[in-house]
Amino acid sequence: MTVTFGGLLTPLIILSSLLFVQIGSFGALLVTGQTLSMSSMIGVLMLVGIVVTNAVVMLDRVERNAKSGMELQEAIVEACATRLRPILMTAFATILALMPLALSHSTTSLISGGLAITVIGGLTTSTLLTLIFVPVLYLLTGRKRKFIEESF
Repeated sequence: MTVTFGGLLTPLIILSSLLFVQIGSFGALLVTGQTLSMSSMIGVLMLVGIVVTNAVVMLDRVERNAKSGMELQEAIVEACATRLRPILMTAFATILALMPLALSHSTTSLISGGLAITVIGGLTTSTLLTLIFVPVLYLLTGRKRKFIEESF
């Protein structure tokens, strides 16, 4: 990612979105009374890929907008408006596809129910918080970066 984005700051902002995976996934397991199992850990791995992809898609659009001459805040607002629907569609499709598995009480759901609950909880919180936290953090670091460049 550092080669793609031409630095270390943007990949670190992208990886900061992974902080929200644990909040939702372990919170959902706690609320439903499920234990941390191998299938729920596989669900966390799935979440890492989805959440990082969401952040990459958004910040790639922000950086393209900024390179085309937009001001940073305008570039972030346009990217968030443009990428909101695809990110939400991905999240809702995944959540709705896993809902029957999470609500099932069959014997096979004992193994895979933890995966479904983990992904649903983690994807809900991380998607919502990523749509807010990542653009704000990028804006704050972009302003600091601009201030440092103007100082020298």
